[in-house]
Parts: sequence; structure tokens; C-alpha cells
Amino acid sequence: MDLGLTDKVVLVTGGSRGLGKTICRMLAEEGAQVAVNYRSRREEAEAIARGVREEFGRRAAAVYGDVSREADVIAMFDEAERQLGPVDALVNNAAVCPVGATAELPVEDFSQTLQVNVTGTFLSSRELVRRLLAAARRGQIVNISSQAAFRGSQSGKTAYDASKAAIIGFTVSLARELAPHGINVNCVAPGLMHTEMVAKAIDADPERFHRRVPLGRIGRTEEIAAVVVFLCSRHASYMTGATVDVSGGLAMH
Repeated sequence: MDLGLTDKVVLVTGGSRGLGKTICRMLAEEGAQVAVNYRSRREEAEAIARGVREEFGRRAAAVYGDVSREADVIAMFDEAERQLGPVDALVNNAAVCPVGATAELPVEDFSQTLQVNVTGTFLSSRELVRRLLAAARRGQIVNISSQAAFRGSQSGKTAYDASKAAIIGFTVSLARELAPHGINVNCVAPGLMHTEMVAKAIDADPERFHRRVPLGRIGRTEEIAAVVVFLCSRHASYMTGATVDVSGGLAMH
């Protein structure tokens, strides 16, 4: 199936590792040009961009930006546009996840989680929306939430879980606002998957995690990224305000 992504410019925040890295590669495989955002992992982001160019023959650029800072977000879009052209779609993937009992969690950690995960999603979305509206162009925004937004966690991730719940509400509100302008806003809520963020816990006792999933295993980043890429495509043109569960059956409704 041709997803119609050839030569579309997609910016992926937090694209230097984990799910973001896989999203970047799968977008390129479908013909997109990819802006790989990073904050601290410059070498990894540049390696992904180089791999996109060499393996898929698509243009790609590593673009710096702390998504929690307004000036950084504006500069990130400016750089992506300078190297690749105007951004057509945005994947809000950047996130942090402090772990610790709530009774002992510093307020600074809680605030920083909301600043990166929620405010970062807002700032990046706002910047794309401003540019799309100014040029009277359509576009797509895909936000990354989590099943933890609905189910919570047992491992001291209240800040992360709260931020991911906020992203779902933001998705619905922004989708309603932008629908008349032809800008689609959707969300993906992954279940358990093996990424750098959770690898240590999963690798210590993989069977414990597999048993929690009705399909009997945790997910691969490729399985979640495939849904994200679809939502960036023309084939998702009649979807907006949706939160898509990709959870191996953790969510059934």
C-alpha cells in the first residue's frame, strides 16, 4: 500500500533512540524526509539521519531542540525547514520518565516531566499549527501517550502516567479546534514494549512482563511505529481526535 508519504517532511521529537528511532526509519522506508530531533544524543541522531540517507535514499537531518523550551522549538522547526523544507507532519515522541515512590518524588522531577512531556507536546504542536495555518496547508500531528495513562503503573511512575493522560486530553481538544482547517491530530497509546527506557526492568524478568499481555509477549517498536506512520499518511485522512491502542490486548474496548 502506498501511504502517500513520498517527499513529505516529518519531524519526530525524541527521535534518537527507542520508539522514536524506529519511527524515523519506518517513515523513511515509506518515502518521507525525516527531521530527527534530539536534545542530548547528537551522535545517535546524526547516525540515524545518516542511515536514512544511505539505506533508504531519503533526505534526513538531525535537529537539536529541547522541546520544553519555546525558543528551542522555534529554532528546531526553522532548522528542519532550512534543511528539508516545510514540515508536513509532526510526531510528538520526546519524553522523560522519572521512577520513584510518589511520597519521595521531588517536585522538580514531577514538574520537569510535565514540562517535557506535556508542554513539549504543546509547544511543538503549536509551532507546526502556526506554520500550517500561515501557509493554508493541511498536516498531521501524532502524539505518543501510553497505556499507563489509563492503567497507571506499579513501579513509581506517577509523573509520567499523569503526563501521558494529559496528552490524550490535549489531543482531543486540539483535534476539535483544527478539524475545520484540515489538520488531523491523533494519538497512539502503546502498551509494553522493549526500549532503552524500560530495558533494564524487562530484561531482569521478561516472563513477568510477557504474562501481563493477552497476546503473551511485549511489543516490538516496529509494531507501534507502523501505526504512527499510518496516522501520518493520507490513508488516515478521516481520523482525528482518536487514541489508538497498540497494546497486545492490554486495552480491549
